[in-house]
Amino acid sequence: MADNKFMNQDVMARCVPMSTLQAVIGGKWKILILWYVSFYKVQRFGELLRRLDGITQSTLTKQLRELERDGFLHREIYKEIPPKVEYSLTELGESFIPVLERMMAWSETYLCPGYVNPYEKSL
Repeated sequence: MADNKFMNQDVMARCVPMSTLQAVIGGKWKILILWYVSFYKVQRFGELLRRLDGITQSTLTKQLRELERDGFLHREIYKEIPPKVEYSLTELGESFIPVLERMMAWSETYLCPGYVNPYEKSL
């Protein structure tokens, strides 16, 4: 069998960080969840549900739990009726804001030329 450059262990080892990142933020809604929580600082479940057009409650719950498990989000539960739950970024989540900003800038430049970002410089 011919040598495959992707079978080289050095190349595969370099992909580990990207594979890990993809596993953490690879859900369909996770980047948008992180974006909204970073922009608004605190988001309640219902607010996120309204902002993420097309997401189901169960999917939002799953994505939020995964982001919390992976250390990006903090969930604060208030013991009141009806129950109130708020999400905010952890220190790890805050460290991801520059990545989100760069992704937004890249998308504006290459995927949405002419788009005027109403949130520019707001983060």
